[in-house]
Amino acid sequence: MSPLSNAQWQARKDAAFARGQGNLAPVFIDRAENAEMWDVEGRRYIDFGTGIAVCSTGHSNPKVVAAVQQQLQHFSHTCVMVTPYASAVELAEKLNELAPGSSTKKSIFVTTGAEAVENCVKIARAHTGRRGVIAFNGGFHGRTLLAMGLTGKITPYKNLFGPFPADLFHVPYPIDYHGVSVEDSLRALDTLFKVDIAPGDVAAIVVEPVQGEGGFYPASNEFLQALRALCDEHGIVLIADEIQTGFARTGRFFCSEYSGIEPDLMTVAKGVAGGFPLAAVVGKAEIMDAPLPGGLGGTYAGSPIGCAAALAVIEVIAEENLVERASGIGTLFGTSLSKLQAQHPDVIGEVRADRGAMIAMELVKNGDAEQPNAELTRSMVALAYQRGLVLLSCGSRGNVIRFLPALTISDELINEGLDIVAGCFQELLK
Repeated sequence: MSPLSNAQWQARKDAAFARGQGNLAPVFIDRAENAEMWDVEGRRYIDFGTGIAVCSTGHSNPKVVAAVQQQLQHFSHTCVMVTPYASAVELAEKLNELAPGSSTKKSIFVTTGAEAVENCVKIARAHTGRRGVIAFNGGFHGRTLLAMGLTGKITPYKNLFGPFPADLFHVPYPIDYHGVSVEDSLRALDTLFKVDIAPGDVAAIVVEPVQGEGGFYPASNEFLQALRALCDEHGIVLIADEIQTGFARTGRFFCSEYSGIEPDLMTVAKGVAGGFPLAAVVGKAEIMDAPLPGGLGGTYAGSPIGCAAALAVIEVIAEENLVERASGIGTLFGTSLSKLQAQHPDVIGEVRADRGAMIAMELVKNGDAEQPNAELTRSMVALAYQRGLVLLSCGSRGNVIRFLPALTISDELINEGLDIVAGCFQELLK
């Protein structure tokens, strides 16, 4: 434990960090193991956030730790674009094999999810010779300038940071709970093609199979299949942003598998390397090869530490059946949260638990989907931390609590954490 308290560390952070890089809770972590964390004061927390879907195989997974330690004994960095190494090749081969669809695949490595998104746009533009990119309202694709431009949420991500790159367009994302149908979204795309940009000028459409920051809304199979058909019709590159949905999180290795579609390009990050910075683009070989040599890369792209960790993560997912486990976690959460919803129908508007361990609960007022209850959401998250549970919020209205437990979490810990959630509701609604 640290000799300083959480409050003392928070004061030092506030003095040292720019205010734009805030933190959700004044909790400073000293150590973590699997689905539990302990702060500098020795207090234990059940982790239902996993660093925003990063530590899917648990904190300090022994196999991941061993792989990283072994790699460190050899070297920490050479730059994969200068003198590459076997682990990067092996990981690319694994990703190409795991990616949905039967087309021959190739991969590149970068460091962050935002970099992966931006490289998808570069590849799609090189392949098509076109300029436009279409994304969706409520989507989140990163914090770099182009990725922010694609992000469909102003506060806090885009506020004060414009102007953004040109030739980026947004249309509604279908959300049944909010009365936006698949037909509405497709009609908006058709209108966009008539009013703002011709389909022959569109390089790519980028979509999250489940919106992350937007509120954990899953795209229906019908919608993703319609996008695939539309892109095929017009020669548009379909980009699946699987940064949060990938690596067994949703009960499939990649969430696109639910719909049976094959994306042209796919982004990978977050859960790929068990907590080490690594991201990738995986896609159809003829599209991936469009940029010229040297057109893609980065100094830390494909870190040997990250590649070693990612290979271990893939082994853990297979050996511990974590794809199937994710579905079981979703069922356990869904059953419990639905019972809680039955007790509090005026404030729990919808529970979303049909995409594995990517679970959400939307809080409203008077049972009305169009009356978001952001105040209760903030209070729930804050009280949960006080009671030893890490929760995250999201949603374009700030009224969704999202659950992203480690896929290695035990049923006992899930139930203990859900009991805290129920207790927080009881306290705040009495």
